[in-house]
Amino acid sequence: MSENRKVHFIPPMPVKRQQKVGIYCRVSSNSMEQLNSLTNQVSALTRLTVTTPNWLLVDTYIDVASGKSGSKRKEFNRMLEDCHAKNVEIVITKNISRFGRDTVEVLESLNKLKEHGVRVIFEQEGLDTSDTDSELMISIIESIAQAENESRSENIKWGYRRHAAQGTSKLYNRKCYGYENDTDGELIIKEDEAKNVRLIFELYLGGLSIIGIKRELEKRGIKTPTGKDIWSKRTIDVMLSNEKYIGIVRLLDKGDHEVHYLSENSHPPIISEERFKAVQSEKINRSNVVKGKNGGQRKSSKYSSKIKQ
Repeated sequence: MSENRKVHFIPPMPVKRQQKVGIYCRVSSNSMEQLNSLTNQVSALTRLTVTTPNWLLVDTYIDVASGKSGSKRKEFNRMLEDCHAKNVEIVITKNISRFGRDTVEVLESLNKLKEHGVRVIFEQEGLDTSDTDSELMISIIESIAQAENESRSENIKWGYRRHAAQGTSKLYNRKCYGYENDTDGELIIKEDEAKNVRLIFELYLGGLSIIGIKRELEKRGIKTPTGKDIWSKRTIDVMLSNEKYIGIVRLLDKGDHEVHYLSENSHPPIISEERFKAVQSEKINRSNVVKGKNGGQRKSSKYSSKIKQ
């Protein structure tokens, strides 16, 4: 053995403790668009996890909301159980809206995870519960949630307006008494109900009041649109003013002179336009409210079909 040989003692490298990470993802439906969003969420968060030193991906929790069963969030609850068992130390999710359905739910979930010593990271907002004051976190979450709700509301309204303008809104084919949808979803006349609609218009133009029509329908044993024996005055009144019976549909009409959409010849009419206009004129004539200089005033007498007769 060489007398010049030197031997150095090299201690073992300390094992770096890897923190156990769980990914949580949620989408609101199982539509193709939402499932694509889910794929992107999982892919992005997995990439973030594997490229972060000392992080170890232990599980991925995915909830797909679909009707009542989707509201239980089984995977989210499984994640909470794993956090309680110390199987997960860090939870990462795309953003606050994916973590909970509203501000209250988000804050309740964060408090539960805080009790288990679990760190939560919202990737999109850049929020980390380990370095954010609790009160500040609450304030931030509430502000973001409010902004998201306002944005979501505007997006929904924009969607309604776009589909209404393009004529593709399903609301154009929403059925009412006298109509049904065919196999393509288009409105077609349901004759057994349509004959009652025609009868109501005929009775009104024949001189009967709303109450008189109500009594006549009940006398003949004609069921209401919901299958009841007793008709309400409002149901009859609304039917007499429903433009859908002449093939017209109005969407987004609030009656305050804002932009709205009108579709003519949208579907087969049950009532002729002439008869419909005659009913509207008769309703104005029979109204016991007249407009004067001081606003609306009631007439001294109310219309009665008995007087008419």
